[in-house]
Amino acid sequence: MSDISTELIHHPYVPPAGFAAPQPGVHKASTVFFANVAAMRTREWKNKSGYTYGLHGTPTTFLLEERLCTLEGGLQCLLVPSGLAAIANVALALLKTGDEVLIPDNAYGPNKALAQGELAAWGISHRIYDPMNPADLASKITDRTRLVWLEAAGSVTMEFPDLPEMVRQCRARGVVTALDNTWGAGIAFKPFDLDGDGSGRLGVDISVHALTKYPSGGGDVLMGSVITRCEALGLKLKLCHMRLGLGVGANDAETVLRSLPSMALRYRAQDAAARQLARWCAEQPQFNQVLHPALPGAPGHAHWRQLCGNAGSATGDGTGAAAGLFSVVVSERYASVQVDAFCDALRLFRLGYSWGGPVSLVVPYDLADMRQGWPPQVARGTLVRFSIGLEAPGDLRADLEQAVASALPP
Repeated sequence: MSDISTELIHHPYVPPAGFAAPQPGVHKASTVFFANVAAMRTREWKNKSGYTYGLHGTPTTFLLEERLCTLEGGLQCLLVPSGLAAIANVALALLKTGDEVLIPDNAYGPNKALAQGELAAWGISHRIYDPMNPADLASKITDRTRLVWLEAAGSVTMEFPDLPEMVRQCRARGVVTALDNTWGAGIAFKPFDLDGDGSGRLGVDISVHALTKYPSGGGDVLMGSVITRCEALGLKLKLCHMRLGLGVGANDAETVLRSLPSMALRYRAQDAAARQLARWCAEQPQFNQVLHPALPGAPGHAHWRQLCGNAGSATGDGTGAAAGLFSVVVSERYASVQVDAFCDALRLFRLGYSWGGPVSLVVPYDLADMRQGWPPQVARGTLVRFSIGLEAPGDLRADLEQAVASALPP
């Protein structure tokens, strides 16, 4: 080689094998080299036995996928650029013109928007069912139903459904179930083992997870996952994933890999703080209702206790596991401008979407615009959702106290 550029590009040195450290190495690649044409023609990426192109997987993404399978109890995992991309991957892989998908009324809003927009334009219909009534779900399953979305707990309103019974209803009718498991995160309950006995006899078919939340933990990564236990279903999802060109950056995968070891600790700490603050809110006359599935009397509390009550608890007292989220219903006697002023008065809680990061967040919602009708299990008023971060609970409580005093006089 006569030119330094060529010599540097084709330098023969290879570092010795055997390097071990707490964090795995990061592999970045679009192009992947093959030893010869035969290897190029025969290497397989779909079963992770080899590498063909960066979009189809690297050691870094394969490692993250396998660890996420362990987290949720799955066998096949796909990484996508966001939680919503995970939802879209499932819909586009399983639905075609003439099919129908059922969505709970308390589902993540963009899931509904996808059904109302792109899916409807492609001739795929959808219907909304009552998430707290398995009989309503069963009555809406038809011979055109190909997919049922489940969510536990519900977005914003935090109702906890009878998830095992809903899965039974769908399984009896041969319909695929997909769970948005971002709230449970693989810690509160195992989506593929709803019996809780390790048998796997009863579980969802697909679990999607916004890794943006607890697995990332820093509020600085957008990523999602799609996990299954069925090889044929996993292949169908993977082929659609490939055709859509979905992929994630190596540095983002590295960030999630770094955060996973502390995920259970963070989840339980935020759970404990959220319950403490939710109980305080329940004592305030300004709030008509506190929506947190681990609180007795909350919508779906019995279902939460059945499914999550034996999970590793936040306090070690056998009280189960729940995410660090809760909502309050501010009394109707306060105008929306006063509720907005309450949110603006908070100093430690920041206004922002998402959750699972170190900073506590608050968002006011107009529930009437989000649901087909006002849910009977939710009191009338204005909803405000809190995501609890990693600040000291006492400091967060003081922040709530001063904001209530300044904007919501009794």
